Amino acid sequence: MKTHYLRYFAVLAEELHFGRAAERLSITQPPLSSAIRALEEEIDARLFDRNSKQVQLTPAGAAFLVEVQIILERIARAKDTARAVASGKRGRLDAGVTGSFFYRELPKILAAFDERMPNTEVILHETGSAEQVEALLHGELHVGFINAATVPPQLKSIPLRADKFAVCLPESHALGRRKSLRIADLENEHFVMFDREVAPANYDNVIATFSRAGVHPRTRHAARTWLSIVAMVANGFHIGLVPESIARCGMRGVRFVPLVDAGAISPALIAWNPSYGSPGLDTFVECARRHTDPDS
Repeated sequence: MKTHYLRYFAVLAEELHFGRAAERLSITQPPLSSAIRALEEEIDARLFDRNSKQVQLTPAGAAFLVEVQIILERIARAKDTARAVASGKRGRLDAGVTGSFFYRELPKILAAFDERMPNTEVILHETGSAEQVEALLHGELHVGFINAATVPPQLKSIPLRADKFAVCLPESHALGRRKSLRIADLENEHFVMFDREVAPANYDNVIATFSRAGVHPRTRHAARTWLSIVAMVANGFHIGLVPESIARCGMRGVRFVPLVDAGAISPALIAWNPSYGSPGLDTFVECARRHTDPDS
């Protein structure tokens, strides 16, 4: 369906007169009539009742006009947005993020980016790591903050600082009085574990941490986010292994005790798809790269 045919239709629907409509469109009447006939043939419905004295919209034409006006408005908005972005005035960046990043580098990166590009709006979409990867592959996100060590080869990424694991315990738990713990200390505990379907990398990383210590965790519940694990522990649902940064959430009813086992870390990265660029993306990645420095 040709866009200019839709514009011809909308003008004729307003004027209800071929001569006036053609004049507004700066064309002659024959191409206008041809365009309307082509539209009617394409959608298999009569859009106008017309005779030598008058032109009127049919019920189908009136319904079609509502949709056409929406389409034309969106096209006009898209053109305006493209022109504005091209001139550097404004833009939009869609970023995927898991909940734990609100307690990590994300606030600093957003602040740095806003300082560099104040006219570019960053829209945050909180979703799981696996869903972010799919969205990046299909161009539905510009950038993603992902709890993983690797991403598919179609994506580019830079590692962020790995977050050490801590044990999340109910306040009343005896191990909560310890200054640090080892995985072996948790051998007899029951765990709230990450749901593997939501974030396979998170789940596999936790399991690998236990396996290296020769411990096989007994799982009682599965959660979809790190914060859900903390909330369940706070309400008496056993214990969990979470990134240390989650302690900044300030949730009552829990204690976080550091793990001293070597290799007990939660990897993270920022990823983007080079096939789907966006104004501001390079600057955003640059801001993120600066925060990979442990001293930042």
